[in-house]
Amino acid sequence: MATKIRLQRNGRKGYAFYSIVIADSRAPRDGRFIEKVGTYNPNTNPATVDLNFDRALYWVKVGAQPTDTVRNILSREGVYMMKHLQGGVAKGAFDEATAQARFSAWKENKQANLAAIKAKAEETKQAAVKERLEAEKKINEEIAKKVAEKKAAEAAAKAEAEAATAEETPAEEAPATEAPAEA
Repeated sequence: MATKIRLQRNGRKGYAFYSIVIADSRAPRDGRFIEKVGTYNPNTNPATVDLNFDRALYWVKVGAQPTDTVRNILSREGVYMMKHLQGGVAKGAFDEATAQARFSAWKENKQANLAAIKAKAEETKQAAVKERLEAEKKINEEIAKKVAEKKAAEAAAKAEAEAATAEETPAEEAPATEAPAEA
């Protein structure tokens, strides 16, 4: 029986969530499986993987063939690195303690790189927010300046209209007062 390590789709439309399963190569994608060894959620940034490391390593060692995506996931999680190191132990190149030390160093380096990537992404996000805020402040200042100019122009026009009305009113009042006197 040929076994595959593959993804089994779960979740709703537009929000896929996958289980990493061991299945017969003839079984359909979402059909019967032998064992569930983990989950994969590509919707988060970075993608979330919850893997039973020991069982995944066991199935890789007994010859289960992963799909391309699962191979990348297992590689990122270190399953293939551990298989390689255990192959070196079996050949006598180094002992188990050295293999564990190498794997731990590799894992720490991987975690440090991941943390650096997250920090850089957060820094970029903060810079973008600050840039948008500065642009918004600049636009608001321009709008405030235009509003102030418009209000000043309206106030000047109103003052001019009042001055014109004040000049015309005494001239009109004088004949109005004379008109009742003649009558």
